[in-house]
Amino acid sequence: MPSRFGVIGLGRMAQALVLPMLQSGLLQREQLIAAVASERSAHELSASLACTVSTDAVACLQADELLLALKPQQLDGLIGQLGGGAAIAAAAERAETPPLLISVLAGVSLQRLQSSFPGWHVVRTVPNTPALVRQGLVGLSYGEGVSPQQRQRVQQLFGGVGEVLELPESQLPAFLALTSSGPAFVALVAEAMADGAVAAGLPRRLAHHLAHRTLAGTAALLFDQELHPGELKDMVTSPAGATIAGIRVLEQTNLRSALMEAVVRAAERSRELG
Repeated sequence: MPSRFGVIGLGRMAQALVLPMLQSGLLQREQLIAAVASERSAHELSASLACTVSTDAVACLQADELLLALKPQQLDGLIGQLGGGAAIAAAAERAETPPLLISVLAGVSLQRLQSSFPGWHVVRTVPNTPALVRQGLVGLSYGEGVSPQQRQRVQQLFGGVGEVLELPESQLPAFLALTSSGPAFVALVAEAMADGAVAAGLPRRLAHHLAHRTLAGTAALLFDQELHPGELKDMVTSPAGATIAGIRVLEQTNLRSALMEAVVRAAERSRELG
């Protein structure tokens, strides 16, 4: 087991990823070296996680594995804070084997990560927000030189938050658009359905509860019984009934086309950010 595990940027997503690692024993608290932007956050996280959290990102270069969980636009600033490529490469040279960089930076390519962290082995990951409740999806793409042992380790680390899939990097923008942007699209649908129920006469709190449970139950039915969405639609659509009347409105207002274009545009934007 690697002796040191670094985390730069210990926000909600990073915490959601790290906590299962600690709870499963894949990572020990004394192995963790974490850095955040503010002293206040460092103090609070040190107390809540019972591990070392500071504002010293440079200390994380001592790690054998480093989880990079900043916002993509903060990457260049971080590289400067770490002392530039020469300092980062020197940290890699001091290690017995090339250290592993695990990035969750949306849209940041393996090529850019490798150039920012010379001498490191690089893995690009795309986790989605349901990882916060361990119902996530995580896409993985590996840079050059990542060993089979390192691949297995990354799969184990992320397996605690959901299903892990290895993908070519060219597919990650579409994966991100569907699984990472998708929850926002689904949340918009849930909100609109609840608003419709309020307009039809239900109290607001009950409408939200029923909308959320309907979406969760529908997703479970599709997944557990391996149904095509069209099959489920036909199961609840009777001739001249209420459901087909509602579907007719959705088709007239181009809901399906709008959702398709939203996923395509999100994928395009992911490529632009990269």
